[in-house]
Amino acid sequence: EQRSKTMGDERRRNPRPGLVLDVDRSTPPVLFHHGEGFRLEKLPAGRSRILYPPEPLPGLNNPDRHIRDALENPLGDSPPLSALLTPGMKLTIAFDDISLPLPPMRAPDIRQRVIEAVLDLAAQQGVDDVHIIAALALHRRMTESELRHAVGDRVYDAFAPSGHLYNHDAEDPEGMTIIGTTPHGEDVQMNRRAAESDLIVYVNINLVAMDGGWKSTATGLSGYTALRHHHNPTTMVQSRSFMDQDNSELHKSNWRQGKVLRDSGIQIFQIETTVNNNTFGHDGPLAMMQKREWEWTLADRAAFVGYQTGLRRMKPSTKRKIFNAWQSPYEMTSIQAGEVEAVHKQTTENVYKQQLVDVQGQTDILTMGLPYICPYNVNSVMNPILVACLGLGYLFNMYRGKPLVREGGVVIMTHPTPWEFHPVHHPSYIDFFERVLSQTKDPVEMSTRYEKAFAEDEWYRHLYRTSYAYHGVHPFYMWYWCAHALDHLGQVIIVGGNVESVRRLGFRPATTLHDAFEIATDVVGPQPTITHLKTPPISMANVQ
Repeated sequence: EQRSKTMGDERRRNPRPGLVLDVDRSTPPVLFHHGEGFRLEKLPAGRSRILYPPEPLPGLNNPDRHIRDALENPLGDSPPLSALLTPGMKLTIAFDDISLPLPPMRAPDIRQRVIEAVLDLAAQQGVDDVHIIAALALHRRMTESELRHAVGDRVYDAFAPSGHLYNHDAEDPEGMTIIGTTPHGEDVQMNRRAAESDLIVYVNINLVAMDGGWKSTATGLSGYTALRHHHNPTTMVQSRSFMDQDNSELHKSNWRQGKVLRDSGIQIFQIETTVNNNTFGHDGPLAMMQKREWEWTLADRAAFVGYQTGLRRMKPSTKRKIFNAWQSPYEMTSIQAGEVEAVHKQTTENVYKQQLVDVQGQTDILTMGLPYICPYNVNSVMNPILVACLGLGYLFNMYRGKPLVREGGVVIMTHPTPWEFHPVHHPSYIDFFERVLSQTKDPVEMSTRYEKAFAEDEWYRHLYRTSYAYHGVHPFYMWYWCAHALDHLGQVIIVGGNVESVRRLGFRPATTLHDAFEIATDVVGPQPTITHLKTPPISMANVQ
């Protein structure tokens, strides 16, 4: 145990890069996440490989000092934040919502640290007209406890009671304004309070390369009028991938909208942070989840068996409650502030430092174990549409260059995929699953026939604005997110999922991974090559 602790301390200081392991007969079974549970699966020797994520980079010592330094030493042509703050000005601080990081991080959240530093500077400069807005776009509103966790009790108690800390409302007719139009005919819409401020300070956590930059304001503080120009099947299928900015049509559209914001005179001071991928901790009850299986100790194996035994006996709601309570010990690895594009260039490089793994070539099959959480079910239920989005929209797109699986290949995912929806968070998802997916799986057809009615439905609008529901159009966006994968693949198989749910999605159900491989051979031929994407923690394949 002492030797294990010494090795662990060394790896915290000098983390290993990601690894592509060729599977042979001695390779132990690999861990697959399976919703609120796990599977151990043996992959075929001689034609399988496992992509292991890089180990967590060390966090910054004294993050508060690094935050203050970033605010006073900005990137690009921006003056220091203190020079932008003047008495009598109108200041709006916007921040990323509950959709990241995943899982939520242990307190204090990075957003709290940064917002407190910005507010301290504002107070020193005599700024007293300050609003703080959770930049939801069309996501659900954050609850009081979720807002408190993100910004801290000090900020919440100082601003929420007076109505100066609140959730963005993209359907408030008086609270939204059109800024202009891009040369491509894309409307640019923004929260009116933010647009009319003398300065917007945006506080971001860049969990993946797609986050941040102009997406923060042009999407986070926007609404359906603007989002429909890039959250659509055409843009999504041409984004290859979302995480590769040079080849992402989503990225290009956001940047065109950002240029309209900049040219309109709206002043934005962008603050972006990155975290390591220390999802389950270097030690503690779930630490073995981010170890490589052949390095599991006897204690790790015993703990895993205990978890498996206990989880099998629990009701799904009990398991969900336990997993949703997990908070990750993420550490801040960088902070950069100033002009949007200069900041985001440096941020993206820092994301890649943590996540990129070089991979040679593609395989016939890509396997992935889907965990219990995605950006849109925090403290909620992973419904079948979100299962599809997590696997095909996010994990499939965690590449640069080309996908891990060849064109016409097969993706095999493991997840229970229950026919279950959170009635408060996902009301329009229920209708989408029942009414839309029962008629068509084609993103283009559903966008033409059904999207507008869902987007403009008054009851969905009411629930989005007054309850904690995702916008009526949101399930369409989750399906569009899958468009590139659906266009690229020959088949999608879900192992261990509710058969009716899987079939409603248009995918093939399988009872075991072995059965899934047998089904896949009908598409890709006998003796297929296989890549397993071991996640979480997050990694990104740099495919050559």
